[in-house]
Amino acid sequence: MNSNRKITELINENYVYGYVLYYLGIQFYNYSEKTLYEACRERGLNVKHVVKNLEAVHLQSEEQNIVLKKYPVDLIIEYLVHAHHNFVKKRLPYLARLIENLPPDDALNPLINDLKFVFPIFVEDFIQHIYQEEDTFFHYIKLLGKALNKDYQLSELYYQMEKNSIQNFAVEHDLHDDEMEGIKQIIENFHIDEDSHLLYKVTMAELENFQNELHIHSGIENEILFPKALELEKKVKNMLRSKVRQN
Repeated sequence: MNSNRKITELINENYVYGYVLYYLGIQFYNYSEKTLYEACRERGLNVKHVVKNLEAVHLQSEEQNIVLKKYPVDLIIEYLVHAHHNFVKKRLPYLARLIENLPPDDALNPLINDLKFVFPIFVEDFIQHIYQEEDTFFHYIKLLGKALNKDYQLSELYYQMEKNSIQNFAVEHDLHDDEMEGIKQIIENFHIDEDSHLLYKVTMAELENFQNELHIHSGIENEILFPKALELEKKVKNMLRSKVRQN
């Protein structure tokens, strides 16, 4: 990669470069007309290190999805919790910063204002949802896993199984499946072409990428975690029935 190319040229080539540069310490929208070398020098960054990270984007396989169906429930939960952490600590702050810095445009101002109003509300609701999911749904599944391994207090297990069910969690999860609906409508009305400001192009691309990430994340929960959790719950119920019969 040529470090003498302008930041705007690099990002127009691959919008993901904007995300990489941002987390290396270069807010690309403030350096768009600078070369990569100039931006690195101003930020006190090692050019070779930055180039290596940018080039690594191409080494990440599109087929890198882990074959989660083969994994036990506890590892799937760890995978999902890691994804939650990445959403909260990296993806959402990056998107928020992009949206905050969108420049005014006479034709797009109403949509920009809507996006700046809606996105913080979405973030608050989204974070509340995933933390609640971890504290209730994931906690319940872990409890069931421990029960099968004979690591449980019988009274606590009975209480939690009376209070919760995987089926009810599944119904609640369906209600949250399209959390980005309002933002999606804004994206659909946001007209972008080759002459659009770079920050508009990157922001819309990143919002669409995040929407796809949420879709994949939701699919892992719906198609892999829930079936495994239902089977786990069934085994624990059978174990408790057998215990009652023995007594």
